[in-house]
Amino acid sequence: MSIPPAKPPLSNRTALIEAELEALFRVGQVLGRSLKLQATLQEVLQVLHEHTGMHYGMVTLRGDNDELAISAVYCGDRQLPNTILAYRRGEGLIGAILDSGKTLIIERIAEDPRFLDRLGLYDPELPFIGVPIYVEDLRIGVLTAQPNTGNDGLLPDRARFMEMVAQLVAQRVRLANEIELERRDLTDERDRLRRVVRSDYGFDNIIGHTPAMNKIFELVRQVAKWNTTVLIRGESGIGKELIANAIHYNSPRSHNEFIKVNCAALPDNLLESELFGHEKGAFSGAINQHKGRFERADGGTLFLDEIGETSATFQAKLLRVLQEGEFERVGGNRTLKVDIRIITATNVDLEEAVEKGQFREDLYYRLNVMPIYLPPLRERVEDIPELSHFLIKKIAKKQGRKLQLTDSAIRLLMSHRWPGNIRELENCLERAAIIGEDGIIDRSIISLTGLADELPLSSTNQTRPKVDLKNSGLDERERVIAALEQAGWVQAKAARLLGMTPRQIAYRIQTLKIKVRNI
Repeated sequence: MSIPPAKPPLSNRTALIEAELEALFRVGQVLGRSLKLQATLQEVLQVLHEHTGMHYGMVTLRGDNDELAISAVYCGDRQLPNTILAYRRGEGLIGAILDSGKTLIIERIAEDPRFLDRLGLYDPELPFIGVPIYVEDLRIGVLTAQPNTGNDGLLPDRARFMEMVAQLVAQRVRLANEIELERRDLTDERDRLRRVVRSDYGFDNIIGHTPAMNKIFELVRQVAKWNTTVLIRGESGIGKELIANAIHYNSPRSHNEFIKVNCAALPDNLLESELFGHEKGAFSGAINQHKGRFERADGGTLFLDEIGETSATFQAKLLRVLQEGEFERVGGNRTLKVDIRIITATNVDLEEAVEKGQFREDLYYRLNVMPIYLPPLRERVEDIPELSHFLIKKIAKKQGRKLQLTDSAIRLLMSHRWPGNIRELENCLERAAIIGEDGIIDRSIISLTGLADELPLSSTNQTRPKVDLKNSGLDERERVIAALEQAGWVQAKAARLLGMTPRQIAYRIQTLKIKVRNI
């Protein structure tokens, strides 16, 4: 590099400084205007071209494979090169700058043997300035351009200006990398949560193998494919929300929102605002505009639980949304349109409510397009063992310890009527887990929760499962209880099943602290 020692006129340097200050101001504006890195770098190079005479600007950035790829080029009215090129470390002028980490000034680029001219971009008769781009101590790229004035004695001044621009570019690149990393993390987390949600609300997570439940599973699989309105019916605590989740997360709308509303939990005025939203100043306390759940569920699914508990006024407004897909926010006059799927649930006898005038008949027919009836737990006793083991695993995970549910406990659970259905079963098992300090939940622990054998066999039309008394997996207490159950709690008969005398089984009952039932 050979730069003439003669200093340029002061007026030239002053004009250059003024132009560069104006350019730095505009570069700052460009860098703060957009998050799109390539377009932003292109604009920065355009500013250098138009305000400082630095032509044929180029930014190359290091990629994951350690090569330098061209990220932005600006050459005024000339045609940009179509080929995307990359430079290896040390290759050509670009690679040499990155390798050395130092600013390079060349008076006439054609004279440098490292000039490859692979792009056909540069003017071989003009000077060349290239500066490394640093993020902290890491060299991440190179900024290059050609002064259109030739060697006017101000090349070092122009190089210092390029270094300042490179620092501004470096901060923008660092920000872009951080945003991209956060975006990838959010995307990965979103995909992970979707997998978790699909796992939690998939069909495999709904327990039941009775003929009635198998029919429900098949119906849910079919209805999930379409946008049909679904009405889920049945007693409280049977898992209506779980079915609604399964329908949404196995439907084409699963990538959009699944919004839930418990209609019985909100008074009428709040329910309307919560569902339809409100405008600022619509009522006392409405200090901001509020988007309702219908808007938030646009493109997804809205689940209205306890729909049978709503008032006639609300039913009329809901009917309009179902018929026309449009509504107004409370206090607003602008009509909003939404595309949502409606799933409702109730434990109310809607037919009786219609007869009594408590529920609109036209709304009933709008909601009852695809009814799904869930049987109470007492009508599917065979599912209790699998449900109980599933729930005990859930409780064990929550408590952070191992829990074991014995066969005698299962048999007692199967004898209960469960008026509170699955919710009552889960509460019972959670109480048992707390009482059973060693983590073993047997019949005696279940009994301590206040559960009694309420369901005589004759009233269930079910056959109590027999236990293999020779099963080596049963301990002595379990084996005696199983024999007593099979013998209808007649001790002499149970003794014969176990090959004992009545005195021996009476002794076992006493020492094992088995609570004898009177049938």
